[in-house]
Amino acid sequence: MPQRSLIRAGGVLLAASLALTACGSRDSGGGSNSGGTTTKTAKIGVIAPLSGDLSALGKGIQHSVELAVKQANDSNAIPGWKLEVYAVDDEGKAEVGKNAATKLAADDAVVGVVGNLNSSVSQQTQPVFAAAKITQISPANTNPTLTKGADAANPKRTYATYFRTCTTDAIQGPFAAQYLLANGMTKVATIHDKKAYGQGLVDAFTAEFKKGGGTVTSAQTINPDESNYQAVVSAISPTGPQAVYYGGEYPQAGPLSQQMKAAGLNVPLMGGDGIYDPKYVDLAGKTSEGDLSTSVGAPTDSTDAGKKFLADYDAAKYAEPAAAYGGYSYDAANAIINALKVSLKDAANAKAARDATTTEVGKVSFDGVTGKVSFDEYGDATSKVLTVYKVTGGKWVAAKTDTFK
Repeated sequence: MPQRSLIRAGGVLLAASLALTACGSRDSGGGSNSGGTTTKTAKIGVIAPLSGDLSALGKGIQHSVELAVKQANDSNAIPGWKLEVYAVDDEGKAEVGKNAATKLAADDAVVGVVGNLNSSVSQQTQPVFAAAKITQISPANTNPTLTKGADAANPKRTYATYFRTCTTDAIQGPFAAQYLLANGMTKVATIHDKKAYGQGLVDAFTAEFKKGGGTVTSAQTINPDESNYQAVVSAISPTGPQAVYYGGEYPQAGPLSQQMKAAGLNVPLMGGDGIYDPKYVDLAGKTSEGDLSTSVGAPTDSTDAGKKFLADYDAAKYAEPAAAYGGYSYDAANAIINALKVSLKDAANAKAARDATTTEVGKVSFDGVTGKVSFDEYGDATSKVLTVYKVTGGKWVAAKTDTFK
């Protein structure tokens, strides 16, 4: 800020600084550009584990949203509005996530949120965002109860503000079961980490596996904070499974696979999208060769839209890779942005557009990185494409992509 001082020859100070500045008016959720035209601000929140064991996935979610927002601003997608990203860390923990959601909801400029990564955390954040009328789109939650309630026989949408761009365990688990059966693996042991995601995945897998004539030789659980799985390995080894199906995340699955092979249980470990990450291979080491996972959608680099997303992401030089949920996060952010093109058009401020944003998200339909992006009456993604990946040569390689029927 420039200053001028007027001083008499004798050194007596006559006048202090005169501040010369030019600035536009600003109010909550708004500002102005240098041309004098008022520009309002709306924020898209990100809520994910940005620290801890799952931060590789969380950072990929954050940066993918940042990319979508930057592109929207660069193209002036919403005239008169500037979008910002407001990222908060849920640490992959339910209570921390609830507090982080409360922090986002308290910001009047927040109109939509991408997250959470963990289904168990979303169980706590859903009611917070619903009460604030903030649209929430998860790129990674796969537990069916988040959209259809606890009674599978009588599904009921409990939070109109909640959507997801990924498919659910009700599809992912059975898809894995069908793959194993088709490849002659009729005897499988199961393990889950007692969390909503892991248990739901194993339950859905087990039902389909038994329906297809398979036998679950042993059903075990572990605690998420454990690192020694010898007792579980000892319990399932005598049952002679041809594979082990695991419900949980890669920080536990990697050591589990390693300890299985070290104990002589040389069968594939298969998991859901929670283990589909390069860090799983790092943790499991060379013994991960042949292990399997499922993940929602086709491989990102298998489509033109996916290749462009990855190229744009690389060009932005983010510190962390897009990881498993980058494409789904990018599509989630763009679903919110498409809705904001309508909801913000005549809105006095960001908060006033929250209700309309939820309504418009329910109507979106566009070709995204992960395929057709649209939602059914429960807020679930209409796309049911999945891929089985196999660790080959020390990295995940697509083995089969198909639409679940």
